Amino acid sequence: MSATFDKDLQSIQEARRLAVACRNAQREFAHFSQEETDRVVAAMADAGYRAAERLGVMAHDETGYGVPSHKKLKNEFASRTVWESIRDVKTAGVIRRDDARGIVEIGWPVGVIVGLTPSTNPTSTILYKSLISLKARNGIVFAPHPSAVKCSLETTRIMAEAAQRAGAPAGLIACMSKISLPGTHELMGHWAVNLILATGGAAMVRAAHSAGKPAYGVGPGNVPVYVDRSADIPQAAFDIVNSKSFDCSVICSSEQAVVADRPIAAQLRREMERHGAYFVDQARADALGRRLFRPDGTNWPEVVGKTPQQLAEMSGIQVPGDARVLVADLNAVGPEHPLSREKLTTVLGFYEEEGWIKGCERCIELLKFGGDGHTLAIHAQDEEVIMAFGLEKPAFRIVVNTAATAGAIGLTTDLDPAMTLATGGMGGGISSDNITVRHLLNTKRLAYGRRPWPLKAEAEPRPQPTRPAPVATGGYSEAEVEAIVRRVVQELRGSR
Repeated sequence: MSATFDKDLQSIQEARRLAVACRNAQREFAHFSQEETDRVVAAMADAGYRAAERLGVMAHDETGYGVPSHKKLKNEFASRTVWESIRDVKTAGVIRRDDARGIVEIGWPVGVIVGLTPSTNPTSTILYKSLISLKARNGIVFAPHPSAVKCSLETTRIMAEAAQRAGAPAGLIACMSKISLPGTHELMGHWAVNLILATGGAAMVRAAHSAGKPAYGVGPGNVPVYVDRSADIPQAAFDIVNSKSFDCSVICSSEQAVVADRPIAAQLRREMERHGAYFVDQARADALGRRLFRPDGTNWPEVVGKTPQQLAEMSGIQVPGDARVLVADLNAVGPEHPLSREKLTTVLGFYEEEGWIKGCERCIELLKFGGDGHTLAIHAQDEEVIMAFGLEKPAFRIVVNTAATAGAIGLTTDLDPAMTLATGGMGGGISSDNITVRHLLNTKRLAYGRRPWPLKAEAEPRPQPTRPAPVATGGYSEAEVEAIVRRVVQELRGSR
C-alpha cells in the first residue's frame, strides 16, 4: 500500500521540493549575462500583458473580489509598466563605475525569493514579483492565498513557460498548489530560501518577519485624503470617487477617509455625489460598521472588494442602484468607530475639520489607527500646506493632486511602479520604498586604494646581538684562548 499523507505533510513536501529545484535553477541563471537576462524578463512581461484580461477574469471568478476589467488594467500595469520601469536597470556584471573614487560595482543576485501573495491582487502581484525577481537573476517560489490558488498557478505557469522559452532554466519560477500554514512556514524557513517578499494581511507579514530570513513586508494602509480649501474641488472629487471605486477598493493604497477643510466640505460633497458617491445616514452607517468587521477589527472576507449594492444586501439596508461608493460621516477615530478603520471595500469615511492644521491632526490620527508609514493623499494648490503635510505626516507616500490608489503604486506618478508598498520602520518594515528590482539586487564593490596608510612607519630599535655566555677557560686569558683556537684550526686544516 502506498502511504497517504495529510494536507499539511503534502504542503510541506511540496515546499521543500520547489525550494530546492528553484535553488538549483537559480545557480544556473546567476551566470546569465545582462542581455540574456533581459531577453528572459522581456518575454515574461509580454506574456503577462497578453494574458492580462483572461487572468483578471480568473482572479475575479475565483475570489469574488473587485471588477474584472479593473483587474485587467492592474495586470497590464504589473507586466508592461513594471517592465518599462526596470528595463534599463543594470543588474549583471559591472553595473556602475566611479573612476573618480576608484569604485566598481558589480550586480549580484540575492538567490531564491519567496513571494507571499494576497487574495485581493493575486495575479498582478505574481506578474510584478516575477519580473523584479528575475531581472536581478533571482528565482522565486510563490505561496498564494488559499482562496486564489487557481489563478495564481495559471499566472505562474504563464510566466515560467515564457521564461523557459527565452532560455531560462526550468524551476526558476514556481507556485505552491497544496496550500497550508505549515507548508508556507516550511517554505519561508527553508535552507534554500534567501529572502521573503510578503504582500498580504498583517498576520502574513508578521509570519514573514518571524521566519528567520530577511523579509520585505507590507503593513495595512488606512489612507486618509485631505482636501484643502485651495484645492481644485471638482478634480479632487473625481479622483477620490474613481480611486475608491477602482476594483472595489482592494488595493491597499485606496482612500479610506476623506478629511475635508470645512469651507469647501459642502461643495466637495456635492461634487462627489455627482460622480456616484452616496452619503448614508447614521442608521445605515451603523449597519455597515457591524457587517464589515470581525471582532478583532479586520475585514470579514465576504465583504472585501464588493459593490455598494452587494454590501447593502449583506447589511440589510437600501442604497441607490447607481451608487459607486458609500460614504459615512464620522467625527472620531478608534475602535468605537469601526468605519474609521481600513475598509478594503467601497465604503469611505468623511470628516470635516477647520483649517489644514486640524486636518493634519485628523490625518495623523487615522494613520496611527492602522496605516503608519503607508500612504496619504492631499488635494491642494497651496504649496506651504502641501509641504507641511509632507514634513509632518507619518506616511512614506504622500501623493499630491492625484488618486491615492493609482498615485501610490506609480501609475499616475513617477514613483517606482510596484504592487508592494513598504511602510518603513514605523510600519514594522525594513524599507519605506515601493519595492522594485534594486531591493532584490545585491552589489559587490571593487574599491581601489586611493590614499596611503595614515600611520607613519616608526623606526624600531634593532635587536642587540646576544653575546655568548662566558666559557670556563681553566685560568687562561681570553686572548690566550683565542690564540689556542686559531692554532687548533690551522693544525686541522694542515692535516687534511
